[in-house]
Order: sequence, then C-alpha cells, then structure tokens
Amino acid sequence: MANSSSSLMISYSLILLNLYAIVSSTSDFNNRHHPMILPLLLSTPNISAHRMPFDGHYSRRHLQNSELPNARMRLFDDLLSNGYYTTRLFIGTPPQEFALIVDTGSTVTYVPCSSCERCGKHQDPRFQPELSSTYQPVKCNPGCNCDDQGKQCTYERRYAEMSSSSGVIAEDVVSFGNESELKPQRAVFGCENVETGDLYSQRADGIMGLGRGRLSVVDQLVDKGVIGDSFSLCYGGMDVGGGAMVLGQISPPPNMVFSHSNPYRSPYYNIELKELHVAGKPLKLKPKVFDEKHGTVLDSGTTYAYFPEAAFHALKDAIMKEIHHLKQIPGPDPNYHDICFSGAGREVSHLSKVFPEVNMVFGSGQKLSLSPENYLFRHTKVRGAYCLGIFQNGNDPTTLLGGIVVRNTLVTYDRENDKIGFWKTNCSELWKRLQVPGVPASAPVPSPSSNRSQAMPPVQAPSSLPFFHSGEIRIGIITFDMLISVNNSNTKPNFTEVAEFIAHELEVDNLQVHMLNFTSTGNNYLVKWAILPSESAEYISNTTAMKIIQQLSEHRLHFPERFGSYELVEWKFEPQKNRTWWQQHFVVVTVGVVVTLAVSLSSIGLWLVWRRQKALGTYAPVGAVGPVGPEQELQPL
Repeated sequence: MANSSSSLMISYSLILLNLYAIVSSTSDFNNRHHPMILPLLLSTPNISAHRMPFDGHYSRRHLQNSELPNARMRLFDDLLSNGYYTTRLFIGTPPQEFALIVDTGSTVTYVPCSSCERCGKHQDPRFQPELSSTYQPVKCNPGCNCDDQGKQCTYERRYAEMSSSSGVIAEDVVSFGNESELKPQRAVFGCENVETGDLYSQRADGIMGLGRGRLSVVDQLVDKGVIGDSFSLCYGGMDVGGGAMVLGQISPPPNMVFSHSNPYRSPYYNIELKELHVAGKPLKLKPKVFDEKHGTVLDSGTTYAYFPEAAFHALKDAIMKEIHHLKQIPGPDPNYHDICFSGAGREVSHLSKVFPEVNMVFGSGQKLSLSPENYLFRHTKVRGAYCLGIFQNGNDPTTLLGGIVVRNTLVTYDRENDKIGFWKTNCSELWKRLQVPGVPASAPVPSPSSNRSQAMPPVQAPSSLPFFHSGEIRIGIITFDMLISVNNSNTKPNFTEVAEFIAHELEVDNLQVHMLNFTSTGNNYLVKWAILPSESAEYISNTTAMKIIQQLSEHRLHFPERFGSYELVEWKFEPQKNRTWWQQHFVVVTVGVVVTLAVSLSSIGLWLVWRRQKALGTYAPVGAVGPVGPEQELQPL
C-alpha cells in the first residue's frame, strides 16, 4: 500500500513537472530560456539581415472556418538595398503609422515609444501613447517579466547580429491599411525604450513579428478567431522591390508546390529539403545534410542563403562549372570574399541564358525551381556583374534560406495544415494574377504629420482628399510637387528611373508620368510631376484619380534607398478641357493640308519636267544628223 502511494505521488509529481515545462515553453513572455541562435554573415555592416530571438514554442490551434476575412497589405523597400521588406501598420486611436520589417523569425511586434531614451532616428515619429484614447499598458502579472516598479509587463529581444530591443508590453487598436478587409483589432505589442545595434541605425521603425508565439500578430488574430491560421508573403524580384502580404487564408493556386513543415522541430518555420539539382544534375550530397540541427529554416528576416559547409561547396562548384566562360572578379566589399562574375549583361531576363537553373527537391518529391535572381545579387561597382547570394553558415549545420531565395515567389505559411507552399509569380503584380477576395475596409487615413519622414524638412501638408461623384467631373491631368532628398549632394536623382518607379507604384503606364520641372538646393530637389490620361483615353477616370491621389496623400510611395527619401508638398487636379472644333479636328485638317500640298507639288513637278522634255525635243545636237564631218558652229537661235 505504501509502495502504491509512493508510486502514485511520483506519477503526480512527474505530470505536474511536465505540465510546468509545457506551460513554460509556450509562454512567450518568459525570456529566461536558453537562446537558440543561428550564425549570420552580414554582407554589409548596416543591414539588419537576420533576427533570431529567444522565443518559446507555440500552442497549436485549428480553425475550420474558411469564410474568415484576411488582411491584404503591401510590402515596400527592397531586399538587397535595405536588407528587409517593410509594411505599413497603424496603431492607436487616432491611428499612428509605422514602417515595420516583416520578420518570420521574430514573434513580438514593437515600435519606438515616445519615452524611449535610447532609440534611433527612424522613418516615422515615435508612438505616443498619450495621444491614443485606446492605449492600455499590460499590468504586471505572474505570466510575464515585470519592470523595476512591478507595475507593467516588459519584453526583451536579442538577435544574432548583436542587436537588441527592450521595452514595455502594451495593448491598443491595430489597423492594417486600405486594402484590408480585416477590421481593426486590439492587439498586444511592444513599446520600445532601448534599441541597440542595427535596430538603432535602420530606417524602418520596428519589427512586425510573424513567427510562432503568444506575442505574434498572427497568433493573436488567430486566437481571436478573426483570421485563418495562415499567412502569405510575396517579395519583388531583382531591381523591382515591393511586394505583398496576406494575413489569413487564401486559396492556393493549382500548381503551388508544398513542403511539410514540422511545428515541433523548432519555433522557426522549416521545410523538408532533400536534394539540390543544378542544371538538371543532382548534387552528390547525403539527404541528412539539410536536416541537421534546426533543419532547413525559412526566414524572411534573413537576406541571403546560408548552407552547411558540404552543401555550400557542392552548390558553388556546380554553378561555377556551368559558367566557366564568365570572368571571376573581386566582390564590391574588400572585407568579404564574395564570389562574383562579370560579362553576364545588365538585363535580368537574360540571366537564365547564362546562369544555370537550381532546383530544390522536397521530401514529397515536388520541386521548386530557382531562377538566377533567386541566388544572385548585382555587383554594386561593376556593370553587368553578379555575385552569389549563397554563403557558408559558419560551423553551424543549419540550412538557412533568406528572402533572396523566394524573390518573385508567393510563399504561403499554412500553419493549420503544417505545410509551406511556393508559387512562382510576379510579386509586383500579384493582385492582378491572384484573386484574393476582399473589399477595402474603412482604413485609417493618418494625418500628414505622422507620415513625414524624419529626414525631411517640414513642408506644407497636402490638401485634403476630394470626393468624386459619378459623372461629376472629367479629370484631364493630376500634378503634384515632390521634395526629394538625396544622401549625397554630388548625386543627382535619375528622374527617368524615378518616373518609372512612380508609374509602377501608381499602377499607370510609364508614358503617363511626366516630369514638368525641378529646382534644387543642396541635397533637396523640388520636382513637379504630371499624371496624364493613358493613350487610349481622353481623361482619367474618377476611380483611378481617387486611387492615385489617395496613395500620394497617404505617402504610400516608398522609395528604394538609391532614390533617397521624399516628401509630398502638394497636389492638384485639373478637369478635362472642352476642346474647340479646331482642336477636335486639328489632326484631320493637318493631314488634309499636307496631302493637298504634296499632290500639288508633285503635279507642278511633273508639269515642269514635261515642258522641259518637249522644249529639248525641237533642237538637234551637233552631228546627230548627216555624215560625220568637221565640227560645225551652232546656228544662232
């Protein structure tokens, strides 16, 4: 009986210990776990290329409702110029806007707080809790770490590149932008008090954590039952930038390639990579080479790809064997031993004719084809030269796949079904190709002051948005003044590239965007632009005009780093002018006059030739008639 009681007590004790371990591991507020850090080799000192926080495991959940809305959000910036992609998130009432790095390797979402004593100068003003009527601090409780006064929950995140973020935990209303059908939701986030390393110097305001954990935006929305347990990312291609993100479930395209993702393997999103093929030939590697330690991890916060030593050398040698005719040159940064080649040409579309195709083979046998833009980056000092965006992951056997691998690829993190899908597409035109249901919700329109870049001098705010009614007005032209600030006073902006970028962002033809004039003072250029109707239309439709003006007024044009930064000064539109009879028939009349002149001149020319030939025919040349004799004098006419 005593033995039986002792055994029962021991069993209860073990169960309690296991429950405690599970609760501790699933608590994202607890930062006392041992760190799980993946090594990172930064290509440039100022790029925050990889973030692996001290996160715990997650609680599994399933939602069967497929009718839930989703949040459609645009991505901005460029992976290689900035080292990350950002999206726009709105926090508070009234909403305050922030540019946040989308990071699947982090769980917590945080922004700089107005009380921060050690925060850098970022793109937008710091979050001001005192201006939000819906802000609430998360009070100290047994499930979190507390501040020194024991009043409020705190967080701390440290990353592999030696940067860190710490602050207090708060709750407020979070909104997802104009294209989201998901209504604003209350969510927990971090209000930063201290930043170090790359987090301090980066242009982006903070981090949007998409990983697994209680503080993750995805987990919070799923727990509320407002979205399905899935999200998708789509990064733009080489030299394009931008992209799209969807929080919630979408219908996968028919030819999407899937890989199993084990949620219990690690807190990071992993895939089952079994083989690599270069130019159709499999690399001679053991399959387990991609399954060591954390396995093959997919992380949007990492810029490049990092392979274990054996896989790196095999992949590098196979690629170099296929491009032996190209000249190998030093990399752009002498501090790093980049593997670069010249002679491939400037056109991205032609790279596949020079560089080999690389295939990733998953455990299911399905293949994901990688084009050259998925493993190359441009040489910044030599035109037409490219470098391998694949590196050895130090002594760490983990395979780490960063954003470069999935450029122009829709990646769906289907957490409910433990799989990750890949679909090759043009991410800058994703909405045109992928039918994602949803009507734009009444999203917040932030005040101009909250949009202003910290790097720009204060200017006059744009006018308020007009409201168009069907048939009320026909818009002939939209003009706007843009103040562009470049980093180097000796560098003049390439206005042709800027015009093409504006056309791409506003989703109009390149020929519709015209630069009217510009003035410059030091590093600042005040440029006047015009948006004209398309060639097939006489005016700009009210819907298109409203969309263009809304994008401009909300500062949703986010320049690549090479363009500098901008501030919209003012904009206006002019109605289509009623043309006179002469203006309407100018082309026809002009063509008629030209044709008439051409026919008249041709007739006069033919008549003169005929007269000359007739005149010459009445006179015989010397010696043309009669026997050949001494040369005679011409008779007087």
